[in-house]
Amino acid sequence: QIDILEDPVIKNVIVLQTVLQEVRHRSAPVYKRIRDVIQNPEKHFYSFTNEHHRETYIEQNRGETSNDRNDRAIRVAVKWYNEHLKKIEDEEKIQVIFLTNDRTNKEKALEEGITAYTCEEYIKSLTANPELVDRLACVSDDGKEIEGGKIIFPEHIPLSKLQQGIKSGIYLQGTYRANRENYLEATVWVHGDAEESKEIIIQGLKHLNRAIHEDVVAVELLAKDEWVAPSSVVLQDDGQNEEDIENEEEKENILKTSINKDMLRPTGRVVGIIKRNWRPYCGMLSKSQIKEARRHLFTPADRRIPRIRIETRQADTLEGQRIIVAIDGWPRNSRYPNGHFVKNLGNAGDKETETEVLLLEHDVPHQAFSQAVLSFLPKMPWSITEEDMKHREDLRHLIICSVDPPGCTDIDDALHCREIGNGNLEVGVHIADVSHFIRPGNALDEESVKRGTTVYLCEKRIDMVPELLSSNLCSLRSNVDRLAFSCIWEMNHKAEILKTRFTKSVINSKASLTYAEAQMRIDSATMNDEITTSLRGLNKLAKILKKKRIDNGALTLASPEVRFHMDSETHDPIDLQTKELKETNSMVEEFMLLANISVAQKIYDEFPEFALLRKHPAPPPSNYDILVKAAKSKNLEIRTDSAKALAESLDKAESPTFPYLNTLLRILTTRCMMQAVYFCSGMDNDFHHYGLASPIYTHFTSPIRRYADIIVHRLLAVAIGADRTYPELTDKHKLADMCKNLNYRHKMAQYAQRASVAFHTQLFFKTKGVVNEDAYILFVRKNAIVVLIPKYGLEGTVFFEEKDKPTPKLEYNSEVPSLTVEDTTLHVFDKVKVNIMLDDSNIQHQKMRMVLVEPKILGNDTPASLSAQASSKDEPEKKKKK
Repeated sequence: QIDILEDPVIKNVIVLQTVLQEVRHRSAPVYKRIRDVIQNPEKHFYSFTNEHHRETYIEQNRGETSNDRNDRAIRVAVKWYNEHLKKIEDEEKIQVIFLTNDRTNKEKALEEGITAYTCEEYIKSLTANPELVDRLACVSDDGKEIEGGKIIFPEHIPLSKLQQGIKSGIYLQGTYRANRENYLEATVWVHGDAEESKEIIIQGLKHLNRAIHEDVVAVELLAKDEWVAPSSVVLQDDGQNEEDIENEEEKENILKTSINKDMLRPTGRVVGIIKRNWRPYCGMLSKSQIKEARRHLFTPADRRIPRIRIETRQADTLEGQRIIVAIDGWPRNSRYPNGHFVKNLGNAGDKETETEVLLLEHDVPHQAFSQAVLSFLPKMPWSITEEDMKHREDLRHLIICSVDPPGCTDIDDALHCREIGNGNLEVGVHIADVSHFIRPGNALDEESVKRGTTVYLCEKRIDMVPELLSSNLCSLRSNVDRLAFSCIWEMNHKAEILKTRFTKSVINSKASLTYAEAQMRIDSATMNDEITTSLRGLNKLAKILKKKRIDNGALTLASPEVRFHMDSETHDPIDLQTKELKETNSMVEEFMLLANISVAQKIYDEFPEFALLRKHPAPPPSNYDILVKAAKSKNLEIRTDSAKALAESLDKAESPTFPYLNTLLRILTTRCMMQAVYFCSGMDNDFHHYGLASPIYTHFTSPIRRYADIIVHRLLAVAIGADRTYPELTDKHKLADMCKNLNYRHKMAQYAQRASVAFHTQLFFKTKGVVNEDAYILFVRKNAIVVLIPKYGLEGTVFFEEKDKPTPKLEYNSEVPSLTVEDTTLHVFDKVKVNIMLDDSNIQHQKMRMVLVEPKILGNDTPASLSAQASSKDEPEKKKKK
């Protein structure tokens, strides 16, 4: 009942140590939440160490279970409090109320003269706060059985039997992944060695057996003659009627039609749940049609989560609002799981609300930093002390400057370049020394590792570290002394590295420039000051470094990125432009790459087992099929046998009549790539970074916004004798777990950023009405085409089938790839014209609709009949070809 306990109405609570231990054992997230409530001074929650108090400690009796002993310990503590508080003067009499949902414990308490209630009885007695009733969780294990409902699902096998079955190989254990496009289908990724991990298909309600996305489940394989193929049908669960199970069976039959034998895959059914991975879900109430009804269905924003039945009396006020709901259980005789209302987020479509939903749905930690975290920040006014200087090199005399996007306040990196006596050049990359302020293991460190990365949304950023550090003390702003970690090379004029050294330092940046300002200085005929000279030296070396990298086979890819211009008053998007890259962007990038590679080599030499590195696996050859075929349709050859062959053939793939083609090919190539990931060097043997064509790589240059860089700084500091080793640093299993979390946070941050762009694009088009724009075909599907609109960096699907409209004749050719609609053939990369408009008919899932205008099909002038449901960027998973 943690949602009840967190409510501001509930105050003056004592949580016994016995209870806390039990909670800790059962659920880490709930334990964390209850600790947070106890630490909140306004709530007056206290924990009492009853197990260490002379008058409340008890021994376990012979023949007594530990559960019964704990129940007795709780009753003893309640009685002690009653006696203890009697001593207070009469007018201040305090009554002790014992809340328990354990029936036997409550009965025994009443027999012993203790005032006891179940949580439900107590909350229903608080007549001044009727809204609390909505937040009660269903307490029985399976949630409340529905009166008279008939059994729909097979029983789950108990955990002990599942574990035996997994050991003996009867069942397989894996992570359940629901299908976004089809609610009657899911896959289970069986946990095994990398080579062995395999995917099992689950189809149909009974086989899915109440598993929920991300649960760890046990699966039984079906006999080969029952195997199925992944269906290509799109099925959304829009049924309102609980009892309509026959209808479900009809839908399941649709899945099975027209199957080609080669397509069959291992198929199974879920027999039990090993670990539930539920979280609170955002979404909207689908109000019941029945007047006065208290039971309603809640539709989550994430299409992979089933609808949830909740009881609420405030359905009228919650309609049209985004709300949060938690799942309590899923009885066998219920079509949907049971849950309870947690919190109202605000009006759907409202910018604040939608941003909150976006952060919650992508699991981005974004609450304000707690007092415990802030207590580890340096006290202001802060300055560099004599003690700090002892172990650092003073580089304040150097002409160092930073180059960043406009409006950047979290400046991680700065650069310098100067000639030294022997005619060679000294080049330095100076990175904010964040690890000086964030010490291992304290609350600030723990919060930063949990967040893992800063998340940049269109109109705000969610910092990984508190603002005092991110925008002030660690930010390498100009004309102030700052602590840095410097990587300094001696190079000749051919950009060959002769010497490398690393040192903790103090710097004073002479200028914070934007990319445009730096470019202007480099190009200026009249400017010859020290900063400009340094920039020119850097730029010259960067061009040589980049050429070397590209000759080595590094890839230069493209993505259709856009930036929104916001209205300063309303913060609504009023205009958008494609990001253009200047030479200086590339200049900074080259030196950051070089610093990351130098540091990777150093920490790996020093700690071959514990280096935190970053790798980018080469994609499996089949990933490139779509790219090779698409290029071939334009008479171009793309070779994919190595990164170098790919890079060279992309450079050659030019068309004089179609200049944008090369960008399209690079965008498509990006889609074929794998994700780059962090890993621990002692747990892996393939270090190669495919995209950068580098044998070793790490992240060192952005410690303000990436936690991985902080670990790398700590390792490097130990390697150069500037710090001592921490036990955490040399535990490769801990490091591997940390990498797993960082990879997850990194991926979620990317999805959240894309979702933010998608939402702002919708806001932008809300006021625009119908817009007619040039587009290029990126993919052709059996009944649709996916197009890219460069001007808006927007992607969407144009469908050629629509409910209640005659379907045109469609012919799909996967070899070319092309789609013929009636007599018009559409190929990948063809230029077309589309109408774009916002479709807000479904307020929960607003989307961009796209309609093909040119080429005209069926000779009709208003091809609005060829509807376009744009899946406008709300499906980041689908784009990465799994």
